[in-house]
Amino acid sequence: MTGITRRSFDKADETRPFEGGKGRLDLITVEGGSVGRAVFEPGWQWSKHVKPIAGTDSCQAAHVGYVVSGRIRVVMDDGEEDEFGPGDFMEVTPGHDAWVVGDDPCVALDWNGFAEYAKGS
Repeated sequence: MTGITRRSFDKADETRPFEGGKGRLDLITVEGGSVGRAVFEPGWQWSKHVKPIAGTDSCQAAHVGYVVSGRIRVVMDDGEEDEFGPGDFMEVTPGHDAWVVGDDPCVALDWNGFAEYAKGS
């Protein structure tokens, strides 16, 4: 193990595109696990652009992340909801839908839920 690791999401280990060209997930895998950068384009919604890939009724990933830019709204299966924007930490349990709010892409980093996200079967 090295003392310092530097990686670029622009040279990710894997890139997973979302349906309809509405964004992508760039994934970097390091010794401690995977870190993802998602770029959700305006008009992106989990139930439209990832559900066909995931094959579940709602997102079953648990997310622990940080919103770099843009805005995203998350609605849990039980109706609880919140909106996240630049600088916000977010922790979201499985069982939710989400969509981009506004006309700007939402860029988010996630240390927990992106290893299997938008991977398909």
